Amino acid sequence: MHGLETLTMSPYQAGWRLRVVPSIGHVPVRKVTRRVVNRALHCWIADECGLSTVKNSLAVLVRVLEQAVRDGVLDANPARVAGWQQEYQRAQSERTTPRALALPDVQTLERLAASLVQRSSDGHEGWGDVVRFAAWTGTRFSEVSALQAQDVDVSTWTWHVQRFTVSEPDGLGDRACRGRHQRVVPLRPAARELAAARLESVRHLPHARLFTGPDGSRFTAAVLRDTTRWDDVVAELGHEYLRRQDLRHTGLTWMADAGLPLPLLCGASGRPLEDARRYLPPDRHPLPAQSHGEPPASPAPARTPGGGRTLFLQRPQR
Repeated sequence: MHGLETLTMSPYQAGWRLRVVPSIGHVPVRKVTRRVVNRALHCWIADECGLSTVKNSLAVLVRVLEQAVRDGVLDANPARVAGWQQEYQRAQSERTTPRALALPDVQTLERLAASLVQRSSDGHEGWGDVVRFAAWTGTRFSEVSALQAQDVDVSTWTWHVQRFTVSEPDGLGDRACRGRHQRVVPLRPAARELAAARLESVRHLPHARLFTGPDGSRFTAAVLRDTTRWDDVVAELGHEYLRRQDLRHTGLTWMADAGLPLPLLCGASGRPLEDARRYLPPDRHPLPAQSHGEPPASPAPARTPGGGRTLFLQRPQR
């Protein structure tokens, strides 16, 4: 990176050290593709890096790979991506109005799941269950793919999200969640039924995967998209705005509408408190913080009589 001014070199070095190397430093230069760069870029955006931070990190990667092109290691520079600014702005909008991206009701979710299975090239019924489970739990497809039987606590019906599936140069693999992405998600009745059925099918073997592709292996959001023709299906159903990862907004919005306490909603989302607060319905005020000595709210959902609706209740104060 010769020829850069000192003021430019400093943020470039920070971007290289703090973002580029941790994200794709393990990938040989010859195997760096546009897909690898896009995934790293989306991770930086999801981690709420600032616009200038993302720009500098991408810029230093472009310069390094440009040298690889000149040296004949790469035919073209995969870091020269377009449209990422729009992706960044969309992520910003999601953080301010995430409820607008949620599906309106269960019937809409069922139509989506059924249509995806019907349009899939392999007719795999499991794709529908993957979509349902991701929506009900407010999680990503990569996390659903990595879900193992040992991650589900049937005594409280909670899911300890600990890993996610990623695409690597040698195929698909699992990585451990770090920081706030490692979290506990309560399973509402619909998600419980799916999890219970899957646990029975794998005989509760600790390391067995509950949701897989048609060949019993890992899957990614990209695989699901291509196999089920996701983009065509959501457009036909009138949900052109709905991306694959947007189902997490559906689950978190429904949890908030069902009365999940804000601290538990914050934990389930893996987001800061202010971000989790945006999932609350307009007429609901945030719950006050618990005082010392007060028993914690139960992470498991409790049924309430009447209406068939499931509410998340706090234990009564003493």
